[in-house]
Amino acid sequence: MKRLMIAAALATALMTSYAASPGKIERVAEFTGAMPTGVTVSEDGRIFVNFPRWGDDVPFTVAELRNGKPVAYPDAAFNHEAADPAKGLISVQSVVADGRGRVWILDTAAPGFAAPKAGGAKLVAVDLKTNKVVKTVVFPANVILPTTYVNDMRFDFRVGAAGVAYVTDSSLKGPGALIVLDLATGKALRRLSGHASTSPAPGFAAKVDGKPLPLTVASDGIALSPDGETLYFCALSSRTLYAVPTRLLRDPKATDADIAKAVRNLGEKGASDGLEADAKGNVYAGDYEHDALRMLAPGGQWTTIAQGQDMSWPDTLSVGPDGYLYVIANQLHRQAGFNGGKDLRQKPYRLLRVKID
Repeated sequence: MKRLMIAAALATALMTSYAASPGKIERVAEFTGAMPTGVTVSEDGRIFVNFPRWGDDVPFTVAELRNGKPVAYPDAAFNHEAADPAKGLISVQSVVADGRGRVWILDTAAPGFAAPKAGGAKLVAVDLKTNKVVKTVVFPANVILPTTYVNDMRFDFRVGAAGVAYVTDSSLKGPGALIVLDLATGKALRRLSGHASTSPAPGFAAKVDGKPLPLTVASDGIALSPDGETLYFCALSSRTLYAVPTRLLRDPKATDADIAKAVRNLGEKGASDGLEADAKGNVYAGDYEHDALRMLAPGGQWTTIAQGQDMSWPDTLSVGPDGYLYVIANQLHRQAGFNGGKDLRQKPYRLLRVKID
């Protein structure tokens, strides 16, 4: 019965449906307003997306898809900055359902990539039964630099009193880093700040739609192994996947030098924005230079699992409870800032999915 309910919820959200088969790109929803970046699918099949305030008209920065259309979530009022920056959403970059009845919202507090507003960069948890905010954790000042842009996140509730969040800092002008946030105490550690693995690759030159793309963005994509022992991450301006033991990231006695020694270079995967991992230990990555999604099986090699024009700039990835990998395709590279002031994006932006069993 529960599986039937999940299937029904997802079917309601679908705009276009095709026969499920590996490699087939299915359209789930289209967006004709602001450009989305993040997506997550809850354990009961609800779909959430977010729209950062980068210059588009953004009436709400987080939404739930209802009948295929985005609706402000958890409500319209919370989607606007409040007098207390911790009490309202400023500019959200990522959303993640935790499998425990909550969806987490990552607020950069940095609209237009400005310096984060003091006390505004935060994680917000919303209870999926009540649709009410149940927890807010503001990043402490020791991990938020004037250049910080918190980007993506993964959670592990098997460690600490209330779990831990791993977050990427994908700064455009300063050092990239991994941030480890204790959800019980609110204490945080800034790890591998400015290290080669969290920085744009030297000499990196992306080519998208047949044109060079001037892009220098630090650590962005992030994924967690099923056992929680390994964190995978990459810079957006790089084609390399890295991995590091999470126990070292969490250990306050471990220095960055200690952690750097444990970082593993897992080789070239293509240029990626988002990463994801599934319960079998497969790692997924977007390949924005080739409109594709790629997969690394445990002990295997990277393979392309989906490719097509609809996959124009695969951004955030999310594994759903229905055996699909969901991905936002948002034409990020066609923004005016990368094209001499001319906006080349062609709406609609799309939410897609690919069967991964």
